[in-house]
Amino acid sequence: MENNRIIDLKNISISFDGEQILNDLNLYINDKEFITLLGPSGCGKTTTLRIIAGFLEPDEGKVIFDGKDITDMPPHKRQVNTIFQRYALFQHLNVYENIAFGLRIKKMKEPEIRKTVTEMLSLVNLSGFEKRNINSLSGGQQQRVAIARALAVRPRVLLLDEPLGALDLKLRKDMQVELKRIQQQMGITFVYVTHDQEEALSMSDTIVVMDGGVIQQIGTPIDIYNEPKNAFVADFIGESNIIDGIMHEDFVVEFSGHTFNCLDKGFNDGENVDVVIRPEDVDIVPIEKGMVCGEVTSVTFKGVHFEMIVDVDGFKWMIQTTDYVSEGTKIGIYVEPDAIHIMKKSKYSGLYGDYSSFSDEIEMLSDVTYEKEDSENEE
Repeated sequence: MENNRIIDLKNISISFDGEQILNDLNLYINDKEFITLLGPSGCGKTTTLRIIAGFLEPDEGKVIFDGKDITDMPPHKRQVNTIFQRYALFQHLNVYENIAFGLRIKKMKEPEIRKTVTEMLSLVNLSGFEKRNINSLSGGQQQRVAIARALAVRPRVLLLDEPLGALDLKLRKDMQVELKRIQQQMGITFVYVTHDQEEALSMSDTIVVMDGGVIQQIGTPIDIYNEPKNAFVADFIGESNIIDGIMHEDFVVEFSGHTFNCLDKGFNDGENVDVVIRPEDVDIVPIEKGMVCGEVTSVTFKGVHFEMIVDVDGFKWMIQTTDYVSEGTKIGIYVEPDAIHIMKKSKYSGLYGDYSSFSDEIEMLSDVTYEKEDSENEE
């Protein structure tokens, strides 16, 4: 795969005001790949993007582009283009002139400009919008103009920094599909930054999960979801019950006072581990058939399924199920061996995966906080 690499970040470190933002980061990006940098506010994902773009120079390390060292190269000479959350469109220019802007700087001839702009408008489903005023467009349409303008100059790599953050939920979902289609149609590399797990899972070929300026895990969406490397990744990608366990031997783990068969091996006998069980992988059964038992403490209807919090000996599990069970009911819990995932203990152990203090309101508040912090970070 070596010769398929378009970007290679080697031993990148950078700090601001004495605070280490990226610490010896190594990452390669393949040509024509849709890769997403995912993580909470302040994890270093936007900084990584800015280093690729050339807006920031690392304190240490190299940026290799197509085999050449471009660490000191100014942004306008790099074969990359960036789309920000604030689209930075020119308000005094119409749609056509916004898209043509980079082409005019390149001194392209008028017939060629017209051909390219028409092509780009068709690509982003805005044919016929040439003469429209930017201020008359919706958020989604402005987003499309920003994409068309960035792609018109034919960059090898498009960098996207939280580009859907300003859109409402339905529009975001539509644009996720559009962006993936555009990336595949153009056949160029997209490097996408988000803190939205669903966005990352639905769009990416590869996800890079970051925290504290360090890459926690790299993998396909399915790998990251099904085989998280530590408690941080397991919690950040969807909901997870993360329980203390002891690995007795290969394929045998004990947790919640019961011994379970699992599919994991390679741990020391008697090693303390983190056990991850996704809420949708838990079956509710009669108490006498349960591997462990618990009491339902809350039930929330989510449309397709019910979300229940179940108290198992003081540890609160989350279970997602289509079976309704009322609050206060005692239930049995059954988990298949392939739904039990074993992880090594890490500095994140014990911080996540117990739903004792869980509520939807807190989840929504944390989303708002992320968005506020992200917009502050960009300024």
